[in-house]
Order: sequence, then C-alpha cells, then structure tokens
Amino acid sequence: MRARYGVPLKVTAVGAAVGAAGLVYAAGFEARSFRLRRISVPVLPHGARPLRVLQVSDVHMVSGQRKKRAWLQSLAGLRPDFVVNTGDNLSDPEAVPELLDALGPLMEFPGVYVFGSNDYYGPKLRNPARYLLEKVQGKHGLNGNAPAVGAVHNPWEPMRDAFDEAGWLNLTNTRGRLKADGLEIAFTGLDDPHIKRDRYAEVAGGPETDADLSIGVVHAPYLRSLDAFTADGYPLILAGHTHGGQLCIPFYGALVTNCDLDTDRVKGLSSHSVGDRRAYLHVSAGCGTNRYTPVRFACPPEATLLTLTPRD
Repeated sequence: MRARYGVPLKVTAVGAAVGAAGLVYAAGFEARSFRLRRISVPVLPHGARPLRVLQVSDVHMVSGQRKKRAWLQSLAGLRPDFVVNTGDNLSDPEAVPELLDALGPLMEFPGVYVFGSNDYYGPKLRNPARYLLEKVQGKHGLNGNAPAVGAVHNPWEPMRDAFDEAGWLNLTNTRGRLKADGLEIAFTGLDDPHIKRDRYAEVAGGPETDADLSIGVVHAPYLRSLDAFTADGYPLILAGHTHGGQLCIPFYGALVTNCDLDTDRVKGLSSHSVGDRRAYLHVSAGCGTNRYTPVRFACPPEATLLTLTPRD
C-alpha cells in the first residue's frame, strides 16, 4: 500500500505546498509591491514642452493600509503637471479619511477625476471563477447581469467634495479644462460604464477646437465608450478598472479584463481604432484590489507617469 500510494501523496503534498507559497507571495508580497510605470505618448502640438501626467486608479483603499498610503503620498515627489484619477478609490466604507490622507499631497496639483462602481458601492465576496464564467457568457457588470440587490452604499459624497474643494475637476458625464505650461488641455469624462452610468450623448461632439489637446477619461474601458471617443476624434483615452487582470499567468498574461476589452490591451499603452480614426489608449493596472481578494500575481500594483510629447 505504501509503495502504491506513496508517490501520489507526495505529489499532492508538493502541489499543496506550491499553492500555499504562491498565495503567500500573491497576498503578502506582490499585492504590496507598488511600482511606477513610465510611458511617453506623442499627442501634443509641435514645439510644445513635454507634460508630465500622473494617472492613479483603482486604489481600493481599506482602513489600515499604511504602506499604500505612504506610497501614494510619495508620488507627489514626481511633481506632475496634473493628475488623472480614473476611479474605484474605495473598498471600505470607513476608509474615506485614509483615502483623502493618501491622496492629499497629490491634491496640491491640478487634477481631474471620474468615479467607478466601487466608489458608489461597497464590494461583495465573490468566487473569482465567476469572472471566467462571465467572460465566456459575455456578461460584465450591469451590462449582462441583473442589477445588484442589497448593495452597500459607500460614502462617496465627502470624497467628491474634497476633490472638488482641492480644485480637481469632476468629469462625471461632462467636460472640463486645465491649463498646463500655457497649454489648454480639454477633458471629456464619463461615469462608469460597468454599471451603466455613462451618458456619452451628453458630452458628444468631439475635441474642443480651441484646445491644444483633448483627452477622454473613463473608469471601465468598455468598447462602446472607446468607440465613441475614438470616432469623435480624441487622440488619447485614459481608463482603469481591469487591475491588469490581477491574477496573470507568467509568459502568457491576463485571463480576464472584467469588461469587453480584449486581454491583449488589459494594461499599459495600446491603441484603439474605429474606421480610419485611431486613438492612444492607456489602461492602468491600478494599485489596489477588492478587499475580499487582496492578491496579485504576475501583475504588481502600479501608478503611471505619462510624459506627453509633441506629435511626430
């Protein structure tokens, strides 16, 4: 009996040990291994000085996350020309003061923001395998599933008020403008498509002709939003939401995006085309996780410093 079953038992034990080690790494190290991604995007007028844009996304703040707070505070040392916050700041209704403390130094700079579903509603415990099932079924958020029942409502209003008081522009289905180094930067923002709060018809019309650059901003990069921005002629679209896949396979990449965007563009800089029009698309992998799945694998948390340069 020992000879017959010894090898399978050893294999099972080794497999369990490897799985446990992977979980410890994903939760204990990588989920707190914060990185700064640096990219350049040629979208400015000829002769313009490069602009430095810091994008933060998917913070998913939970009370007690001191390392994340300190890291976010340290990003102010980059001294960006402006900040873009692409939503999902919360994963704990009690964490608004800590979120504002973390972003406080960045709120000294000009900025814009949109919200994501986790700003409005608290997270729920879910089986991670459901994301794979929803991908197969073509269901994402309220775009394919029944409306949430009994959802916890986050106190997003104090967060909004603090952002507004700091001078950040609320781009919830609206437009706004900032001036940076003498350039007029126009923004068009959408509320979160993941929960069907986007209203593109209210902001349609394309870039503002008297601005030096127009940028589309949205939390979840659903194709309908990307198509609309691109068809209207926006040269750059900024989004978050995907967590970069969160649990990725080394040398393969992400399995899901939690929206209808393909996994090849789950994070980083890519492009989006509609007909003969093309836009740069940057999707942030974000710096947090849902509080019930505080793990990342082959996809470290991040913020992005985008250097906008003159067009070729």
